[in-house]
Amino acid sequence: MKKILVLIKPYFRWGIIGGTLFFLVKSLKDHWTQVVGIQIDGAKWLLLAIALIITLLAHVCSGWVWISILQAFKQPIGRLWGLQVYLKTNLAKYLPGNVWHFYGRISALTRAGGSLSVASLSVLLEPMLIAAAALIIALSGWTMGWRSARSDAWILRLQILSLGGVLLGIHPRILNLVMRWLSRFKGNVTDSNTVRLDGYPLLPLMGALGFLGLRGTGFLFTLLALMPINPSQISQVLSAFSFAWLLGLVVPGAPGGIGVFEAAALTLLERDLPAGLLLSALALFRLVSILAEASGAGLAILSEQRWRRE
Repeated sequence: MKKILVLIKPYFRWGIIGGTLFFLVKSLKDHWTQVVGIQIDGAKWLLLAIALIITLLAHVCSGWVWISILQAFKQPIGRLWGLQVYLKTNLAKYLPGNVWHFYGRISALTRAGGSLSVASLSVLLEPMLIAAAALIIALSGWTMGWRSARSDAWILRLQILSLGGVLLGIHPRILNLVMRWLSRFKGNVTDSNTVRLDGYPLLPLMGALGFLGLRGTGFLFTLLALMPINPSQISQVLSAFSFAWLLGLVVPGAPGGIGVFEAAALTLLERDLPAGLLLSALALFRLVSILAEASGAGLAILSEQRWRRE
């Protein structure tokens, strides 16, 4: 069975990529006239600039989540150093395999004297916390009443069960058991006795909520650059964005969730927003996201060089 899974894994990934690209291309073909008719003037450029700044702040917040995880496990790192490492490695998630940003963070932490077990667990725990935050925000859409709980009851149940599983999985008892297993597996008896989590990671979870809130706000400003959004639609946009972002995180396929996020967001929002404008906004937001990550990496490198000179 394992050999079969290894053989079909590459085809499964390319199947997902191909399916999402086909869906996006078909949607673009169906709404081409709306897309080509878009014009961006000075006021719209300002909204896109605001979206870029907010998205950059979101990545800083995400870096803080990773740092707070390491500090919860009492790792000897500074906040500035941790943020520099996080922002520098962020762009590596677009490389084939979608694991090189994790490898970069693990490698940097161990070179700085941190625990290999904690480094390995931190790159798993950070996306789990952000996944929990995405589910919390997505579920708020049903409590606000923008989706029909009756027609989408299976999605609602799946989200509730997933959130419960993630919140249970990040409990200190579970994480400490994982830490002991990792330490013994790597032959580090000292780690298994001294490295542990003393309390529930509420602070990193709050940071993850802040990250998703900022990311969703950046997407909202990107939409505003192309179309008017009613105040009553804000909760809908943030909830749909969070669920689409979560699917881009967990569904295997293109690095960085490219294609999966856009297809999911289009499916969730096209009933309430103009599909052609929505397609353009999703393309612009992907560009804004990459520019924000590149800017964050550049600022991290510049601050690191300045710190070394001083």
